[in-house]
Amino acid sequence: MNFRIATAIAAVMLAGAAHAQDADEGEEVFGKRCRACHSIVDDAGEVIVKGGRTGPNLYGIIGRQAGSVEDFRYRDDIVAAGEKGLTWDEETFEAYVQDPTAFLKEYLDDGGARSGMTFKLREGASDVYAYLASLSD
Repeated sequence: MNFRIATAIAAVMLAGAAHAQDADEGEEVFGKRCRACHSIVDDAGEVIVKGGRTGPNLYGIIGRQAGSVEDFRYRDDIVAAGEKGLTWDEETFEAYVQDPTAFLKEYLDDGGARSGMTFKLREGASDVYAYLASLSD
């Protein structure tokens, strides 16, 4: 793992120590900032959060390989990251949502890597993680 990713993960972990995760707060942040692009629909088809279709359904995303939601057309770089072993856990999720393209450039060691997610969630990432984790196995 290169230095920048390690530094980003360390920063996220330290920030998490100063701010306890709050799934209820994460649900609120998701509703205000994430649902413009993402829905949450469970495996039975029940809509938990009706949102946009620009991004993939985020139900069960925590613990899943990146770029692997069926029937969603991902950009090549996020699929490559998943094939390289990127799985959404607390550290990777929080680092990614804070600056998706920078994260992929570092993770793939490819200055040309790009994310389909252009939004940067600078605040509330740990809470959104807690919320999404509550909707995952």
